[in-house]
Amino acid sequence: MTPIDKVILNKSTNINPIWIMRQAGRYLPEFREIRSKNKDFIKLCLDENLSSEITLQPLKRFSMDAAIIFSDILMLPYALNQKVEFKKNFGPILGDLDISSASKYDEIDFIRKIFPVYKAIKKVSNNDLLKEKNTIGFVGAPWTLLVYILNKRSPKKKIKDDFFKDQFLINRILDLLDKFLKIHIKNQIENGANIIQIFDSWAGLLEEKDLPNYVYIPTLSLVDYVKSLNIPVICFPRGISNYKNYCEIVKPDVIGIDYEIDPKKIIKEIDIPAQGGLDPKTLLTDKENLKKQAIKYLEIFKDHPYIFNLGHGVLPETDPSMMEYLVNTVKEFK
Repeated sequence: MTPIDKVILNKSTNINPIWIMRQAGRYLPEFREIRSKNKDFIKLCLDENLSSEITLQPLKRFSMDAAIIFSDILMLPYALNQKVEFKKNFGPILGDLDISSASKYDEIDFIRKIFPVYKAIKKVSNNDLLKEKNTIGFVGAPWTLLVYILNKRSPKKKIKDDFFKDQFLINRILDLLDKFLKIHIKNQIENGANIIQIFDSWAGLLEEKDLPNYVYIPTLSLVDYVKSLNIPVICFPRGISNYKNYCEIVKPDVIGIDYEIDPKKIIKEIDIPAQGGLDPKTLLTDKENLKKQAIKYLEIFKDHPYIFNLGHGVLPETDPSMMEYLVNTVKEFK
């Protein structure tokens, strides 16, 4: 049993496993070297050899307890034939989704479009570096993908009322996402992913009254599906204030917390294992402060099942030596 499995399945509190969101990415010089020669991000995600190599890069450097596959939540709209491109210093730009055409899509069409992602997961999970470690697959939550599909870029502020004007279209897209997210999850698991994380990056854009329809109910459908396949599921509803309600309704195996939530509130209100919390900007300070902040989280969660992580993805300007220091600090904590 891996350290992360012990925390999730056995609720162990005497170990401190660690993995980091976006651990395979722009802060690593070896990643930047590959990226400089591969300008098209989608093509890079669909290169099974390079994406598996990138996934393993942080495990070659640091004592991480899991690999998370190098891919993107927007591979799903891409697989439904929505144009997706990534513009430097701007982020993703999406075209229109032809909902009528996508509704006629079947599982074979979908899988064919992103099959290299599954091959990369298989390569990673079979690598010797993954002995006694987990391979994490992931999807975007329905709400977050809906935001990208309709907004066609990252939202910069609260969603306006006109976003919700066509409820018929929204419901069609959510139904479509439920179907194909489950197909995407199933294929990741069949190729070696033994944990699934659901990223709801834009959950914090919604008012409390809208969470049931757009976050709780659609995400619960995915969580139940992952559990039916006997695989643990981590949910990361970034930006919500009421984690207690979320956990009681959605029932993930692990709740990922962002850096704006008080971790002491989590241990008072939530029984399930927790993950994350540390502000990624802490890695941009100095070692003394990094150690102090990391140990703060480790002390708070000392008697609560906990997987160390950040409260969002590692920042591109992070010095890899700071990451190494963080991993060692977590591993040495008693």
